[in-house]
Amino acid sequence: MKRNVVLLLCLIVSGLSGAQTSVHIIPQPVNLEMKSGNFIVDDKTSIKISKKDKETERVVHFFTEYVKKVTGFDLKANSKGNKIVFGIEKIEGIGEEGYLISVNPNEILVKANTSKGLFYGMQSLLQTLPFSRTNDLVQIPSMEIKDYPRFQWRGMMLDVSRHFFAPELVKEFIDLLAAYKMNVFHWHLVDGAGWRLEIKKYPKLTQQAAWRIDDTAKPWNWAGIEFNSDRSKSTYGGYYTQEQAKDIVAYAKERNITVVPEIEMPGHSEAAMAAYPELSCNSKVNFGVSGNFFASKGESNYCAGNDQAFAFLEDILTEVMAIFPSKYIHIGGDEVDKTSWKNCAKCQARMKAEQLKDEKELQSYFIRRIEKFVVSKNRKMIGWDEILEGGLAPEATVMSWQGEAGGIEAAKMGHDVIMTPGSPCYFDHYQGDPETEPAAIGGFNTLKKVYNYEPIPTELTQEEGKRVMGSQANLWTEYIPTAEQAEYMILPRMPALAEVLWSTKEQRNWEDFNKRLQPHLVGFDQKGLHYSKGNFKVDIKPIVENGKLSIALETENSDGVIYYTTDGSTPTTGSIKYEKPFDVNSFMTVKAIMVLNNKVMNTKPAEQSFTFNKATGKTVAYTNPNSKYYPANGANTLTDGIKGTKNIGKQWHAFNGKDLVATIDLGATTNVSSITLGCIQNWGQWVFLPQWVKFEVSNDGINFKEIKTVNNSVSASEKEMVIKDFAVKFTEEKAKVVRVTAKNLGLCPQGHPGENQSAWLFVDEITVE
Repeated sequence: MKRNVVLLLCLIVSGLSGAQTSVHIIPQPVNLEMKSGNFIVDDKTSIKISKKDKETERVVHFFTEYVKKVTGFDLKANSKGNKIVFGIEKIEGIGEEGYLISVNPNEILVKANTSKGLFYGMQSLLQTLPFSRTNDLVQIPSMEIKDYPRFQWRGMMLDVSRHFFAPELVKEFIDLLAAYKMNVFHWHLVDGAGWRLEIKKYPKLTQQAAWRIDDTAKPWNWAGIEFNSDRSKSTYGGYYTQEQAKDIVAYAKERNITVVPEIEMPGHSEAAMAAYPELSCNSKVNFGVSGNFFASKGESNYCAGNDQAFAFLEDILTEVMAIFPSKYIHIGGDEVDKTSWKNCAKCQARMKAEQLKDEKELQSYFIRRIEKFVVSKNRKMIGWDEILEGGLAPEATVMSWQGEAGGIEAAKMGHDVIMTPGSPCYFDHYQGDPETEPAAIGGFNTLKKVYNYEPIPTELTQEEGKRVMGSQANLWTEYIPTAEQAEYMILPRMPALAEVLWSTKEQRNWEDFNKRLQPHLVGFDQKGLHYSKGNFKVDIKPIVENGKLSIALETENSDGVIYYTTDGSTPTTGSIKYEKPFDVNSFMTVKAIMVLNNKVMNTKPAEQSFTFNKATGKTVAYTNPNSKYYPANGANTLTDGIKGTKNIGKQWHAFNGKDLVATIDLGATTNVSSITLGCIQNWGQWVFLPQWVKFEVSNDGINFKEIKTVNNSVSASEKEMVIKDFAVKFTEEKAKVVRVTAKNLGLCPQGHPGENQSAWLFVDEITVE
């Protein structure tokens, strides 16, 4: 690390020195009323605790240390000047994390029910002070604040398995969370890429599984992670001793942050199997030449039929719980490739003995057995939403990452839920134009997208919504090998999520947040913290209304000016200035740039080509609704003029186990001689081409004439990605309505990891000529 973590949080306060008429507190307080006048901090200012206790003294110590750091003043008790008073007393309506602040020229009062509330009140007060040492007059504006959080779980996860981060970086991470009133640090200590926590009963976990052959020069998605028992060959990695982990837990506790450890099981266990292969289903399969262990998905699960594997995990969890006093213990449970279980005699024997009908129920057996042990230690178990497969463990809390479906299902079942969907809570995704951002794993979660997130889904009733404990962001580190890049990926998105989780839903306002954020960005610069300067990408959005297609151009930056072209040429400040949506009446390629302070902010213009045909802009009606997890551009995605690409997360509508039946009203009777439907196959994502596509036309929307049914010629076992147009050309027919039916494969084929589970059908543009 380039800088030391200071006692007080490496805090990023956002106040302004000198005369002030406003404050820039993040998260936005529930109630904030500005008054006239200012409280001046000087060498006569005193500090007082209304009722002394150890926890209050800790908060006051944090405060006085920071004030001394930025002003040079050493606040003392019983001075003759104005005073700052901290105190705990009984206050209705603010809970244990809420606080009250009252500022006038003579006195600042910070009150709360608990030391947690005082700590958060202190954080708000610090955000009215300078970022760094100043000789200017330091003034805190007179005001009244009443504040308390909306959600009880306000967290972030840091993955230290893919890349190990030193304790100093972990503490800095915690400091940033504390500065914005986050209260949970989810520590992803174990995964296939490395084991990061000392377990004294099983020393090979840190002697061997914590170190792998250096692969940093290779792209992350190469053939596999490679371990070797010879430490002279396995040199990349690291681990935390139990004493270091305890120190971090204590450090976090002082900042009102609970550390929730994650010990991944039964999958993502390649590192553990490198050290203890006898706990896998087939240890011989896992080892290659020269004594190397190659991480191979599906071959390195814990063997669910081996009681020794459960004893091993219970021993580990016993040591983990001695280090981490957290009420919650995270056991992972995600992305379990059950192939090895299908081929394991012990696992199959377990299924027979326990009367389990399939490997999903075997996973449920595994999770329930682990939960029983966790509960016996007076703790609660959390797992990713795959723990729903085969039946949810009785007292489990679900962390919903595959969209919100798992969380919704769990909440309706009466289980507690933490919402952390990949969109927008995965902070390893790009936050700005990929052309100008550091390489990331993919996805696009901008600051505005994070800020606009609502953790309680509309599908839940008011009572069910109470099961949503809150949310968190996740920083997976496949593409994040350094502390500097970790900072960059969480800032400033973490403060945005902090406001989502603390402030009331009704208070949230993007423009206001963006204004309050700007002084914080200055603070990041002064502290030497790395952060994204913003998303300057221009979004090119199709709008389908009244049977017509138009294009809207948008940018998150309210001060940005957009210029565009429609002929494929590169736009400049001399091109068309965007004022309002424009129509698409022919084939066109739109390119757009954003200009800020007379400077073009895009290395490469945003670009989108649009097709134009008789179906463009027309309304699409589905017999079977498409999956809400692939909304693309909305209801009329199939007629928005945009062809789907290999990025299956964009421009495609999806159907899980169901057929596409799409009916398009052309608006008037017209001559039709060709119809096309685009489809994609992505074997690894369980997406398959349809068995066949049927094309029909009609003049009244009731009586349809079949033109032709086109059979699929690509095997369902084809693993290379395939984009295929199903097309038919025919003698002109008069038609007002066109219907296209694509037959879903139904179930994933034999030999596929999802064998006998519902297959996905992805479709894109329908063209009619």
